[in-house]
Amino acid sequence: MPASAIVKHLYDGSITLKDGTGTPVTLVAPFTTGETSISGLAATQREVQAYSARAGTPQVRHTGRTYPSGSFTLQFTNWTGASGSSVYAFVNKIAPYSANLTTLTNPAEVYAIDIVLNVEGSDLGDSADHTMTLTKCVCTADFAEGEPNTVTINFTCYGSVSYT
Repeated sequence: MPASAIVKHLYDGSITLKDGTGTPVTLVAPFTTGETSISGLAATQREVQAYSARAGTPQVRHTGRTYPSGSFTLQFTNWTGASGSSVYAFVNKIAPYSANLTTLTNPAEVYAIDIVLNVEGSDLGDSADHTMTLTKCVCTADFAEGEPNTVTINFTCYGSVSYT
């Protein structure tokens, strides 16, 4: 795919959450405020360590695993609900998502989801949309009162990161 000439912004993206069932339960995060942030993205997801000796050129090696983390903020509508539109309920595995399955295989006691960030491209003249998939993400939530009330979903990715 050739490089895009179109700068993307907050109105071009969407976030989809997926659980670990065979045909994943999905939820497109509604009412996001455009405050998505992901840090620690690296080609190898490994730390870098320099080893040097006196007057020598240092050797630079990959060492321990790193785990990208991030957050996104949405406007608060509800904690749970039969409509199935609550991101808070999805990431906390509560009704109506209490039957969701983790994307982790071991240990199964930890609930993790996949997070897909899709950035529109094809409607803007690119040959395709741009997608980042973070697997095996463990999430927490923060709530803030305001105009409007907001929920911030924080996550750490314990799986892979892929791009299309």
